[in-house]
Amino acid sequence: MAKADFYETLGVSKTADEKELKSAFRKMAMKYHPDKNPGDASSEQKFKDVNEAYETLKDPQKRAAYDRYGHAAFEQGGMGGGGFGGGGFQGGGFSDIFEDIFGEMMGGGRQRRSSGGRERGGDLRYNMEISLEEAYAGKTAQIRVPTSITCDVCTGTGAKPGTSPKTCATCQGSGRVRAAQGFFSVERTCPTCHGRGQTITDPCTKCHGNGRVTEERSLSVNIPAGIEDGTRIRLSGEGEAGVRGGPAGDLYIFLSVKPHEFFQRDGADLYCAVPISMTTAALGGTFDVATLDGTKSRVSVPEGTQAGKQFRLKGKGMPVLRSSQVGDLYIQIQIETPQKLTKRQRELLKEFEEISSKENNPESAGFFARMKEFFEG
Repeated sequence: MAKADFYETLGVSKTADEKELKSAFRKMAMKYHPDKNPGDASSEQKFKDVNEAYETLKDPQKRAAYDRYGHAAFEQGGMGGGGFGGGGFQGGGFSDIFEDIFGEMMGGGRQRRSSGGRERGGDLRYNMEISLEEAYAGKTAQIRVPTSITCDVCTGTGAKPGTSPKTCATCQGSGRVRAAQGFFSVERTCPTCHGRGQTITDPCTKCHGNGRVTEERSLSVNIPAGIEDGTRIRLSGEGEAGVRGGPAGDLYIFLSVKPHEFFQRDGADLYCAVPISMTTAALGGTFDVATLDGTKSRVSVPEGTQAGKQFRLKGKGMPVLRSSQVGDLYIQIQIETPQKLTKRQRELLKEFEEISSKENNPESAGFFARMKEFFEG
């Protein structure tokens, strides 16, 4: 039975570029993969045909030969007897393709370990809570972090002093082995060395061959003035020590700013709600408000101040991170209604109400006038 045209097998034109070929192969491979079609011999054969076509067309030299001579270029005796070899699963090419296609679906391509089994240490997270005053002024904080550090006896090799790790006999130092499964092969992490490429026959007595020991470290963290809630500070190289002398990970400080008793923050600006008496709002007056810079600012309340009125204190807010700018402090007025009135206070308020005019309460008078018009049509 004559073989189908490789371009037709992949469903692409003869002018398809490398990207189109790979995209077509992915779709066909996923469609006819044996795991999705268990026991289906026709799908298995189609899967093999798709792989053979892609293996040929992805290689520029093989593709050029196929375009010129067709399938004869790869048959025994083709092109002077040499050809390019068969289109079956040879040399592990399909293993690379399988890992590239399906490994990518599982969260990324192949990750090789560095020479000698050296691996980067893990990153660490430290949660720190600071006050608004500390965020305003900045500070240098001392923290203690339990982490893995390089063993000082074996200097991170994991081997007893005077000895050294040996190249893994199973994977020959590559950290990975291949195993045949049906008609294709799969590459896995070496079970002997666990991907490190080396084995230790005489481990260090302190770290037991890990090359690292757990210890609590004291670190100094600089918190700049104006830092905001949720900011992340990265301390490079202060995470876990690397394996077998690999580079250390990083330490990430996640900052949270505690709620303040008086101030609410919005970026570089601060807001403070201040309750004043009804008489102060009506007659006017002054009051002092403390600010985060340690000083007091006097606020003058004009006669007839209404609830919700805001007063701006320029430059009394939060500093802007890594700049010379400073936000503002906004004082929001809340008018407190008197409670637990005495008989005399009640009499005075009633007397005041009786002699009040629309000019004394223009907003309420105007509102109820409009409401009356609305109901009367």
